[in-house]
Amino acid sequence: MKVLLVGGGGREHAILHAIHRSPRVDKIYVAPGNAGMADMAELVPIGVMEFDSLIAFAKEKEIDLTVCSQDDPLCAGIVDAFEAAGLKIFGTRKNAAIIEGSKAFSKGLMKKYGIPTAKYEVFTDPKEADAYLETQKMPIVLKADGLALGKGVLICQTLEEAKAGVKTIMEDKKFGNAGNELVIEEFMTGREVSALAFVDGTHYALMTSSQDHKRAGDGDTGLNTGGMGTFSPSPFFTEEIRKTCDKEIFQPTVDAMKKEGREFRGVLYFGLMLTEDGPKVVEYNTRFGDPETQVVLPRMKTDIIDVFEACMNGTLDKIHLEFADNAAVCVVLASQGYPVSYEKGFVISGLDKFDNKNYFCFHAGTKFDDQGRIVTNGGRVLGVTALGKNLKEARANAYKAAEWVDFANKYMRHDIGKAIDEA
Repeated sequence: MKVLLVGGGGREHAILHAIHRSPRVDKIYVAPGNAGMADMAELVPIGVMEFDSLIAFAKEKEIDLTVCSQDDPLCAGIVDAFEAAGLKIFGTRKNAAIIEGSKAFSKGLMKKYGIPTAKYEVFTDPKEADAYLETQKMPIVLKADGLALGKGVLICQTLEEAKAGVKTIMEDKKFGNAGNELVIEEFMTGREVSALAFVDGTHYALMTSSQDHKRAGDGDTGLNTGGMGTFSPSPFFTEEIRKTCDKEIFQPTVDAMKKEGREFRGVLYFGLMLTEDGPKVVEYNTRFGDPETQVVLPRMKTDIIDVFEACMNGTLDKIHLEFADNAAVCVVLASQGYPVSYEKGFVISGLDKFDNKNYFCFHAGTKFDDQGRIVTNGGRVLGVTALGKNLKEARANAYKAAEWVDFANKYMRHDIGKAIDEA
């Protein structure tokens, strides 16, 4: 079987590892990929939004299955384009990907179908947004409506900060057209948990839980990033909470999308807040999370190709999704200055020490330089993931492995998974 994987980040590297483990797969191409993927797949210099070129390549190479788990191409309709060309692809169609592509849509869906989430209002006029803020309690959350690489969320502690945030998103257009509409949400408190599920339009199969660390600095300080590290499973996502989510959030969301004529197939990411009033939805994504995938998929025992096909065929209820009885922690090695400004092009050393069994190094922002060396090429550079018999062991292993790797400007948080100690 020949597989084409679309993307080039740490999430795609983790998906590549899972695909590579399948005995059904003979050859893998990645477009465009990154330097870390070259030992498992053939890299193809085609961008993720170049649908016509990707389709032509898939036809030329007689690709059996294409896999896409990146928000921009999914929301732009890559699945629809491939299907129209008669090609098999795993991912979410455009009309269902709106659940991530528009926060206003997803909040409206939750309100209509009684799915628990934070109180909110949507604005297109910054003056009206400012007037609403004057009636609300602080802190408060501002969200750009559209896609913003995981960075379009501002948590504001004061009214002045919130009004400045409205200006940043709606007038200064820091996140481009994603800020044409603004969602203002009440600030929820509690533990955050990421729950990813495979979905076939009717059924869902929940993956093991995980927890992301979004802020750039230790102690959850600094700016929101795409994620500085994760651990799995979350000890806070108990069986009792899972049952509540099954009844009030997971199945109702799948059913709601079907009722709206937007049947969801692919991976549905539930960002949850475990509040005093029960679990509530913070956000939906239409794809594997990044970097949650880097701790979830190394623990998955089921053949991922079988799962992809079941999602596409509507037979997910026939699949037994199984995860190892262990734990994983991922520490992101970033470039100093991320997520604002940072330098690139620094040579990376120590990458040969990972065994891809208990220790993984998932490349997020790397490339080959003109001398064939692997160098930094992004804000988030690497995701160092380690397994352990429990979370404390996995965390110790991950930080040990993070020291194996070196490059100029290397930066990481030192408290990923610290919440484990409080569980």
